[in-house]
Amino acid sequence: MALSNSQYDSIMRVYNQKQFQNKREQDERVQEVYAKVPMIRVIDDAISTTAVKRARMLLSGEPDAMEKLRRELKSLRDKKAALLLENGFPADYMEMHYQCQNCKDTGYVDGKKCHCFLQAQMELLYAQSNIKEILKSENFSCFTYEYYDDVRVDARVGKTQRMYMKQVVERCQEFIRQFHNEKGSILFTGPTGTGKTFLSNCIAKELMEQYYSVLYFSAPDLFDAFAKSKFEHKGAEDASDMYQHILECDMLVIDDVGTEMINTFTASQLFYCINERLNRKKGTIITTNLPLNRLRDEFTDRVTSRIMSKYQIIPLFGEDIRIRKKMKKHL
Repeated sequence: MALSNSQYDSIMRVYNQKQFQNKREQDERVQEVYAKVPMIRVIDDAISTTAVKRARMLLSGEPDAMEKLRRELKSLRDKKAALLLENGFPADYMEMHYQCQNCKDTGYVDGKKCHCFLQAQMELLYAQSNIKEILKSENFSCFTYEYYDDVRVDARVGKTQRMYMKQVVERCQEFIRQFHNEKGSILFTGPTGTGKTFLSNCIAKELMEQYYSVLYFSAPDLFDAFAKSKFEHKGAEDASDMYQHILECDMLVIDDVGTEMINTFTASQLFYCINERLNRKKGTIITTNLPLNRLRDEFTDRVTSRIMSKYQIIPLFGEDIRIRKKMKKHL
């Protein structure tokens, strides 16, 4: 997954700040040592002078210049290390100290992103997803089938709600496994409390932990962001950046479509968003309480046509899980 330029720059700014801080702290340690043990400054000067002298000898072709340089420098460094220890300093006290020893606070090891860069990337994506806190409790690790009925068979699917949900979860996990090959899209439909948003969040968390960029919006908030980008001049640059992020992120979750005020603007913007993201080969998850015929009536044929032709349609059935949880707690 490629970070946007602004996302990449924000991470690299942190690394630049670390490097500046590391150098400042090293300079402070060096001055502290020089003040307490002046002889170490003399040794450092000698190390610098010896290195330059021997480098000139090496360039002039003098035999054994490099070996002599190594021996002299080692002797000076050993004396320096001994003086540091004698005066209560660690042997590496005057060296540069790094927060990450692998990449030396550059973010890269052998041209590849260091583990600390990937961690910073994931934290940034979580922070910008709008659902960082929610995902702590809404993920596959917290998912349970105990509140789904396993007695009554639903005639629409020929299975109990629990059996059906196990199949749905497997489809979601297969969707995640295939995401690197094809950034697919899903439409979750069904009544309130059947698990649409929870499953969307489960998928979002798994994708973010694979370093994909995920952005979550409730439908009203999404269309509000579109309106700000289109109509408001104040903060226009930020609004434009958000608009592009909505179109470019690897996965966009649009929750509760149909709860916003539906008009020609929202219908046209939803179509543009869906169509543009399909053209850019980006994944989208939409949840809605509306059945497909209502979705078509509210948002026109061209919206539902694009969804039905390109999305996995996953209907959810059964009772409101949130009510069942509350009832079980009071039993």
